[in-house]
Amino acid sequence: MKCTLWIALGVALLTGANGALAQSLGDVARSNRQAKSQQPSSSRQFDNENLPTTNPISVVGKPAEVPAPQKEQTSPDSSSEEGKTASAAAKPGAEAKTASVDWKKKLDEQKKKVDGMAKELDINQREYRLRAAAFYSDAGNRLRNSAQWDKEDTQYKQTITAQQKALDTAKQELSEMEEQARKAQ
Repeated sequence: MKCTLWIALGVALLTGANGALAQSLGDVARSNRQAKSQQPSSSRQFDNENLPTTNPISVVGKPAEVPAPQKEQTSPDSSSEEGKTASAAAKPGAEAKTASVDWKKKLDEQKKKVDGMAKELDINQREYRLRAAAFYSDAGNRLRNSAQWDKEDTQYKQTITAQQKALDTAKQELSEMEEQARKAQ
């Protein structure tokens, strides 16, 4: 008993001595901040205190240069070979842009179609599960309406199977369209 009392007293004294010698977290942070401010820095560092709020932060590197559109010049020698090659060179770029826009529209339409079909299939599957749970939870209903349930069950399963096949076909068409668009560009 006396030994335990002496050990507890010794631990309390040591803990108190360490607490008196330890710095608070705020003091440590202040001393680190002062040490940082005294060191000369070769590069600028951003932190919460010196982050600019009015000017935007720029990205390192050159901005992407957009080429100016080329204008076709009509000259008296427009029937010359140079005029034909210049106008032929300008047309494929414009055609490529319109082709990529057309592909994007087609792909977006197909994606919307696939999403709609997937949503409709999901709704029908959930509805089927709810009807099955309601039917199987009532024993009297199972006995009275088993023939009607069999008809409805086969109809739901056929509908779900047909929707799943249509969805798979639409997904296949989408992947083929994406492949064609990739090859076209």
